[in-house]
Amino acid sequence: MINDSTFILETSDLFMKTKISIIGGGVAAMMLACMLDESKFEVAVYEKNNALGRKFLVAGEGGLNITHSEDISEMINRYTPSVFLSNALTAFSNIDLRNWLDTIGIETFVGTSNRVFPKAGIKPIEVLNSIIKKMNEKNVSIKTQHRWDGWDTEGQLCFTNKNQKISVKSAITVFALGGASWKVTGSDGEWINHLQEKGVAILPFQPSNCAVKINWKQEFINEAEGNTLKNITVSCEEKKQKGEVVITKQGMEGGAIYALSTVIRKQLSENKRATLFIDLKPTASLEEIKNKLKSRGNKSITQVLESALKFNHVQTSLLKSVVTKDEFVTSELLSKKIKKLPLIIYDLAPIDEAISTVGGIPLNEIDTNFQLIKLKNNYAMGEMINWDAPTGGYLLQACFSIGFYLAKHLNEKY
Repeated sequence: MINDSTFILETSDLFMKTKISIIGGGVAAMMLACMLDESKFEVAVYEKNNALGRKFLVAGEGGLNITHSEDISEMINRYTPSVFLSNALTAFSNIDLRNWLDTIGIETFVGTSNRVFPKAGIKPIEVLNSIIKKMNEKNVSIKTQHRWDGWDTEGQLCFTNKNQKISVKSAITVFALGGASWKVTGSDGEWINHLQEKGVAILPFQPSNCAVKINWKQEFINEAEGNTLKNITVSCEEKKQKGEVVITKQGMEGGAIYALSTVIRKQLSENKRATLFIDLKPTASLEEIKNKLKSRGNKSITQVLESALKFNHVQTSLLKSVVTKDEFVTSELLSKKIKKLPLIIYDLAPIDEAISTVGGIPLNEIDTNFQLIKLKNNYAMGEMINWDAPTGGYLLQACFSIGFYLAKHLNEKY
């Protein structure tokens, strides 16, 4: 004979939801929360700031570049290492992201640079609020002003909320605590000590997508600081990037520089310096430039640069500040410098000024589903992990894709 009370208890246990705690309130965390099956999971997001998505809003101040429109097979190769994120990016591509945003009321468009932005008039805060609205529809519990302090002696998660200590028992924990850039947004990297205490290896954080430092001559700084070099190609080792850069008092910054972060950082680590080359006239061949300089007639070299080669004063000033007098007056030598002008980088900008960071959790510390190998049922996402990508929508796309991919894994597992 079946005991009714026992049957009721067992049935109740069978349908109890699995508790998932997501620590951190960035894009990867929010996407995960949106995609988890609410019939299976009781989901809570813990954020130490007053609100979710602070870094997301800061990133959108100059225009919210959500993703890039290039083919996903090309996009995957933008990441370092590319294989690491291929499954997540394939499972939730840039097209999938745009389609999903459309379902929550955010239309997007492809700009002239092939980058993807919210439709004109839609502000970053509106995008964030639409994502949070979706989280609320999924019955996600959002707990702000909760700083994670590690684990207690019983293995429960410890938080501080307004000077009050709180312990939380969780079946699954997902860490989405960010890297170490833009500390004002909450990405301070303080979480590393807690994971190291559990035996998880940690790599030192390094800046990525950041400015580089160059010892300019003072005369050049006076003439060019704040100006932009446009329609150039920048290269370091075998990697090239078309685009533009901004001249700063300390060196250079801008998309073309950011795209070379990986190789610049590698050279600095190995040699304490890195060599960058700029093609000031990528649309003209070496021979074309040489012929125009040789046939200058009574014109000065500066006049030829500005009339025949359409140099602006910043390009001319840069060239004069780097080449020797003999190189400047010799057509053969000057032509080569115009096509491949060497600049010596002696350092990167401080980590807190970087758009993103590398370092954190090594890839060999997590499995293919982002679970920490040494901590069962504990996962890590986003910039906590040691991967790299340039600006242009790639960073956000990866975080959205990781959130989706982990949700898919957990939904299928439980």
